[in-house]
Amino acid sequence: MFFPLYLLQRRTGLRAFFEILTHGLSEDHRGTPEAPGRVVTLIERAYWEKLTDHHDSAPDRVWGVAYRIVPEHVAEVKDYLDIREINGYSIHYTPFHPADGSPPISTLVYIGTPDNEQFVGPQDPHELARHILASRGPSGLNKEYLYNLDVALDELCAESGDVHVSDLASRVRALEQEQAVPSPSPPPADTHFNRRSSITEAEELEKA
Repeated sequence: MFFPLYLLQRRTGLRAFFEILTHGLSEDHRGTPEAPGRVVTLIERAYWEKLTDHHDSAPDRVWGVAYRIVPEHVAEVKDYLDIREINGYSIHYTPFHPADGSPPISTLVYIGTPDNEQFVGPQDPHELARHILASRGPSGLNKEYLYNLDVALDELCAESGDVHVSDLASRVRALEQEQAVPSPSPPPADTHFNRRSSITEAEELEKA
């Protein structure tokens, strides 16, 4: 989902005591200020427990990727991310546990907490799917963001898939297929009726 410049190392692992939610508004990438799209955000477990839309299958950890940047370009990459994630995200430093079992490392992560303006809160999954299907912004279609996220999470490792994201992606795909079904063709015209009408019109013209 993110392809940083000046990459030195990429590591798969997890963050403990976090959840991933599709509760973030996107006014500058996958939507517009007039019609915001939807994006995911990490949220601390303590915040998640206060919400009303708990998912029974939600684990207390989130899989992801940590990037190590070439030291002399760290400031440049940080400036880029500050602009990219400026809309509703704040910087946090959290432990990242590599999948290979090596010691945790401290990582910088952008999190959209519930007290920011772009945190939209719980939504009906079907209505959320409809909204995502209809949304687009400067960075592209909102549905493409969701599909790419679903694939990226599944490809990290055998345990990394997110049930909520996969369910939402399936709902959007189903709606997309419904919209792609062509409308039924109109029934053929009644040629007998048309022929009779033409004869009648011709007779009326002769009488005139």
